[in-house]
Amino acid sequence: MQTKQRGITLIGFIIVMAVVGFFAYLAMRLVPVYAEYYNVVSAMKGVAAEPGIANMEPNRVRDLLDRRFNIGYVESVKREHIKITRDSSGYRLNVKYEVRGPLFYNLDFVASFDRTVDLTRGGGG
Repeated sequence: MQTKQRGITLIGFIIVMAVVGFFAYLAMRLVPVYAEYYNVVSAMKGVAAEPGIANMEPNRVRDLLDRRFNIGYVESVKREHIKITRDSSGYRLNVKYEVRGPLFYNLDFVASFDRTVDLTRGGGG
């Protein structure tokens, strides 16, 4: 009487664990970068919702944004990455930056982010 064995072999299990480990390592490296980006977006939307934001000076807008970045632990965005331009309805706030980090031995990753928010006269938009 012969029985059929079913299931995964030890070598198959090791290969599966290596693939899962690889993707877990990638997630550990990349998720904090994208979490920080979502904090940047949230801070920009919060500044855009400020009442009377379109009538404020650009330096005041930068200060409000810096405060929100400090609260959200945003460290990758510097003042030179923030551009505020005049628009017909107020200002346009643009944050464009790159995050570079190590991945493996001599392999790095580069994540580029570019987000624009309109700062309208009424705020809250």
